[in-house]
Amino acid sequence: MKQVLVAAMAGLVAGGALAGGIGTAPLPLERVFADPPLAGQVPRALTLSPDGAFVAYLKPRADDQLRFDLWLQPAGGGEARMAVDSLALSGGTAALSEAELARRERARLAGTRGITEYRWAPDGQSLLVPLDGDVWLAPLDGPPRRLTQSDDSEVDAKLSPRGTHASWVRGANLFLFDLATGRERRLTPDGGGAISWGLPEFVAEEEMKRTTGSWWAPDDRRIAVARVDESEVRLAVRATIGSDGTRVTEQRYPFAGTANARVSLHIFPVSGRGRPVRADLGPDPDIYLARVDWLAPETLIVQRQPRNQSRIDYLAVDARTGRSRLLFSETAGTFVNLHDDLVPLADGRRFLFSSEETGFRHIFLWDGAGRRQLTRGDWPVDSLIGVDEAAGTLLFTAFADTPLEKGLYRAPLDGSAPLVRLADPGFWVEAAADGKGRQAIVTRSAPGQPPQVLLLEPETGMRRWIAENRVEDTPWASHAGAFIAPRFGTLAAADGQAMHWTMLVPPGLAPGERRPVFFEVYGGPGVQRVRRAWGSLLHQHLARAGWVVFLLDNRGTSGASRGRAFEEPLHLKVGTIEVEDQMRALEWLKAQPFVDPERVAAYGWSYGGYMVLRLMTRHPQAFRAGIAGAPVTDWTLYDTHYTERYLGNPAANPAPYEAADVTREAGRLARPLLLLHGLADDNVVFDHSARMMAALQQAGRPFETMVYPGQTHRIAGAVLQTHMWRQIADFLARHVLAAPVPAPGPRP
Repeated sequence: MKQVLVAAMAGLVAGGALAGGIGTAPLPLERVFADPPLAGQVPRALTLSPDGAFVAYLKPRADDQLRFDLWLQPAGGGEARMAVDSLALSGGTAALSEAELARRERARLAGTRGITEYRWAPDGQSLLVPLDGDVWLAPLDGPPRRLTQSDDSEVDAKLSPRGTHASWVRGANLFLFDLATGRERRLTPDGGGAISWGLPEFVAEEEMKRTTGSWWAPDDRRIAVARVDESEVRLAVRATIGSDGTRVTEQRYPFAGTANARVSLHIFPVSGRGRPVRADLGPDPDIYLARVDWLAPETLIVQRQPRNQSRIDYLAVDARTGRSRLLFSETAGTFVNLHDDLVPLADGRRFLFSSEETGFRHIFLWDGAGRRQLTRGDWPVDSLIGVDEAAGTLLFTAFADTPLEKGLYRAPLDGSAPLVRLADPGFWVEAAADGKGRQAIVTRSAPGQPPQVLLLEPETGMRRWIAENRVEDTPWASHAGAFIAPRFGTLAAADGQAMHWTMLVPPGLAPGERRPVFFEVYGGPGVQRVRRAWGSLLHQHLARAGWVVFLLDNRGTSGASRGRAFEEPLHLKVGTIEVEDQMRALEWLKAQPFVDPERVAAYGWSYGGYMVLRLMTRHPQAFRAGIAGAPVTDWTLYDTHYTERYLGNPAANPAPYEAADVTREAGRLARPLLLLHGLADDNVVFDHSARMMAALQQAGRPFETMVYPGQTHRIAGAVLQTHMWRQIADFLARHVLAAPVPAPGPRP
């Protein structure tokens, strides 16, 4: 309804402000990236206190959008207040350890300052706050207590479930801190060099989304700790080129087909009395330690994956002896997706988990003897966020109504009745809840509505705003009257499956008028670009400038919202299926009466950058020009877990890698190309672009490039983002909007 209202207002006025502050001001490129953010200041990292009394969140400072402080708001209503002022505790520039810098890069928090994470104490009366390499314990009332003051950073700080201890990693060892006595002691014996304790290895954090390497037992008596041995992992030498010089970094990086880290799991007594035991994870050392959860004080559930990722084994591990037994496995002919949905039940014997064995992710119960499916349908669950055993209910996000909207749902724990949608239709929802699912923090947005945050009680239906963020209260208000509502639709893939697209069309087109197209592509797994959510203001800028903006989610993407049948066609066919689907969309798009078929520019970043190169070399005449940002070019340069799940192990079968290597077809490039890359990128390292540049040069193909010293996989900051998009705009003006310039044809 809000989209209709905004569109109607845009049609009633031409320039100037409307009643309520809504206007049609121009949207220049500089304003898209400038502060304050047009969409308003929406808090992040929202959590409920264990007693449900407070909502905590991180909020940027008004005078520094990259520095975050910790805020509290009463769940029952009332004014929010700053709980921890980051500048009051640490006002200087922090010298963070390599482990902490890597952790922030994996969490996509590189460049942020102040408080980046926090944890509630079990009694809800204080919060553990890591800040600039040290750790503080901040009570709800009273001054924070400093727990560490060391030269090295403390990483992955957490509190034990009963609140007797804190733990963190310093250097390569795990330390325990007794909160009653204030004494710290090192728990692990031999961290250093290629050995580390308590930290996830590179692929666990980057690809498996396992962000920790230690797990407290529910009674505080034990802690399970991962030991990572990277001695066999290839040592990659990476030059981080910045404006102030070049720093050479040696990094253990598991390139596809090469050795992974050896990871083992050890259970330590917290008292210090008795020896730790090693969990039996099976005879194969080349496995992934995917997930670890405590089912009861003496039992862990470990999810183990083989190297080819075609199976997840659920192991019950005896914390006293380390002995394990296989409970069950989930298998697939391609790969099995990981999840974070394992929830132990109060009896210490049963647990909930999710599985895709039906083709769609659903919630199951392990009752100690077998599995029982609790949710069902031709739609997938996204995440299990709360379980109320007393009320017999589940709280979860899912795509039960449409793949374009992630919704919040409630269902009976015994699976006896249909699910009920709690959040309003028409919105994309992200949600977090207390452990019992009795209160939920809902962050929602729609194409015409910037993100809003509310507190919801599923049982009573009570709603209370945390950040209402109405359009008229945001900086976006002065531009919102000219909002261009996105169109949505579907196209059939070669196998008949529906592929969703979205498009912005410049308003006021005369009959027969044709416009250029900004054809944005990602195409890779695990990412959904087409959804009913607050969109890109850059897309609004481009559409106002006269561009048709188009995006399609091809097969292989959107697995979370579409199920296995939509995700699996990419397996062993990277660079073919997604290209076929995007070309099918391009053919349809060029036939639209408002599209200039000779002026279509392709743009993509990361996997999208790879797709731009693949499209322009496989179909040299299809696009007028292309912009490839931080592209993957040779998949043997990428890591094991991500790459091998889709392309297999090149040490055993190199053929899929050879077929997917875009540098081999560099000589087929026939249209203008702009390559962009950060010179400190440690995800898609600059070697990818360097190989493409060399291949293009050897083939005699001209291209343009812009590199960014000191920047990682994301070009960060308003100044640099504006600079980059000005370069792109100039490139598009010369090669797409201007009269066509003959380009050399592809080599035969």
